[in-house]
Amino acid sequence: MFPALPVPRAGLAVLTALILSACASGRELRDERGELGDFFLAHAIVVAGNATVGPASRRAEPEDWEKVLTDEMRRRFARYDGDTLYHLGVSVDGYVLAVPGIPVVAAPKSVLILGVTLWDDAAGRKVNETPHRITVLESLSGETVVSSGLTQTAEQQMQNLAQNAVLSIENWLASNPDWFPPKPGAAEAAEAATEAEVTVEVISES
Repeated sequence: MFPALPVPRAGLAVLTALILSACASGRELRDERGELGDFFLAHAIVVAGNATVGPASRRAEPEDWEKVLTDEMRRRFARYDGDTLYHLGVSVDGYVLAVPGIPVVAAPKSVLILGVTLWDDAAGRKVNETPHRITVLESLSGETVVSSGLTQTAEQQMQNLAQNAVLSIENWLASNPDWFPPKPGAAEAAEAATEAEVTVEVISES
C-alpha cells in the first residue's frame, strides 16, 4: 500500500473544480435560463487563428474550431427568442486534444481555453471590457475516463469541448442577470403565479 499524501487546501480546491468541470456536459440543452431575460443572440463570431496548441495534442485547423463553436452557440442560444439583440465574440486561446497515451499513467485529457466578450447591439458597446476566460475539460464518460485519445477522433473531442464551453458561456451570462432586461410581461406573469399559489393554499386550508 502506498501512504496517502496530504493535498494542500488550494490544490484540493483546484482538483475539485477540475472534476466538476469534467462532469458537466453541454450535450443536453434543458430549459432556457430565465436570468437572460429578453436575450436574443444576433451574431456569434469565433476566431481561432492565434490559439496555442498544448503539449502532446492533436492539431486542429482554426476554421474547424470556428465552425464547431459557432454551430454549438447557434444550437444552444436558438432557444432564446427575446427582442434585445446581443453578439458574442469568442477567441480560442488554447487547446489540447488528447493523443493516445499509456492508460492511467500518461493518459491526457482534452482541454479548451476561450476568451469571451458580450456586445450590446443597441448600445453599440462591449458589456464586459475584459474578455471572460473560460477553461473546460471533456466530459467524463466511458470513452474519456481513461483517455479520449484512445477512443475518439479529433472531431469528436472538439464537439465534446465545444458543447461544454458554450454551456459555460450560458452559465456565465446567467450569473450576470443585471445585464439583461426582463422579458415583457415577465413581472406580471410572476405576480399572477404567486397569486395562484396563494389561492390554492387558502383553498387547501379551508
